[in-house]
Amino acid sequence: MNISFKILVGLLILFSLAVACANEKEEAPSQIPVKWYPNPNGDSELALLMRDMYEEALYVKQQVELGKPANIKLDHEKILTAHATEPEKAASDEYKAFAGVYLQTINSLKKANAEDLPDMYANLVASCSTCHEALCPGPLAKIAKLK
Repeated sequence: MNISFKILVGLLILFSLAVACANEKEEAPSQIPVKWYPNPNGDSELALLMRDMYEEALYVKQQVELGKPANIKLDHEKILTAHATEPEKAASDEYKAFAGVYLQTINSLKKANAEDLPDMYANLVASCSTCHEALCPGPLAKIAKLK
């Protein structure tokens, strides 16, 4: 009977370990980060474009730091026609003026020589910041990361 008691205790320990390990495996997927979209109604064409513009700006920042020419691939002109979350803001004269300055900055950045690239890139980030300070301050923290 002493041997069967030891076997029973051993089996209980093994069972407890199996259950504990199974619980750990069930908890692991909750540690995977879930992509969160802040707009429950979906994102506008302009918001998605600006996210792409941000990603391109990060890439251009790397190019500028390496002394390489800015490789601009996006059609930035779409900031004038893309559907906005708040269409009345994008239709305003103020938005159109900021967009015009931004587009001039993009063109200057495309044409800039190697020594002017850092200043042109800084102007690009400043034009984003200036517009967002006036019209849509939400992305300002993200834009600051471009500096």
